[in-house]
Amino acid sequence: MWDFSAYLGLFVAAFGAATLLPMQSEAVLVGLLLAAEQPPALLLLVATTGNVLGSTANWLLGRYIEHLRHRRWFPVPEDKLQRTWQAYHRYGRWSLLLSWVPIIGDPLTVIAGVLREPFWSFLLIVLVAKAGRYLVLTALTLGVMG
Repeated sequence: MWDFSAYLGLFVAAFGAATLLPMQSEAVLVGLLLAAEQPPALLLLVATTGNVLGSTANWLLGRYIEHLRHRRWFPVPEDKLQRTWQAYHRYGRWSLLLSWVPIIGDPLTVIAGVLREPFWSFLLIVLVAKAGRYLVLTALTLGVMG
């Protein structure tokens, strides 16, 4: 049961961290890697899957919520949305390689949806960015352990 709980917790943390929620997944992944009770490759897969699916939720949100962005309760302030929008227009879909970066990455994935970035290019670029981040983090953690 512990293994399932560990994987589920990692998945939820990674999913939440990729959305606009203020969550962190790196600490959960590092903690599980340091505990050395699950295979690192499987932890990497679970974290990446959760994080990419969270970003996909942002993309979907962007596709369908753009018309509500001027509402007072909208989760992203207008000035931050405008800066992200300008950056996305300036650098295009390749700015999604920064989707793993805290603070700017989550709004970028929403903007990609708002600007109708094709799903398959979005998914491929975000997968590379998210998996790359977790791969580096895993390698650094295992290097410290070894």
